[in-house]
Amino acid sequence: MIKKHVEDVPYEEVSMEGVVGTRIQWIYSRADGASNFAMRKFTLEKGGNIPLHGHPWEHEIYFLEGRAEVFSDTERFTVSGGDTIFVPGDELHGYDNIGDEELVFLCMIPLTDDN
Repeated sequence: MIKKHVEDVPYEEVSMEGVVGTRIQWIYSRADGASNFAMRKFTLEKGGNIPLHGHPWEHEIYFLEGRAEVFSDTERFTVSGGDTIFVPGDELHGYDNIGDEELVFLCMIPLTDDN
């Protein structure tokens, strides 16, 4: 068993093309011995965004703080702290921080050879 405090997990800048003002913390990953899924925490500064993109794996996302517009290639909706979303594998998706504060969410993904 491993215990961590999230503030002790280092931040990394998200370097995907088009991303603005976004950091990630890999809370649990292969480095911790996880073999099935990863838990990640994203923080988007005011005005930050992750543009439309896709992956072969699904995402389960729990929004902790802030407000965002979540979008796919066919729909858009607003989320805030306490909301959750499920993004199926290969579905295009993106996030815009539309609030006056940081947007913070947890994102769980299965571990694959590609991530």
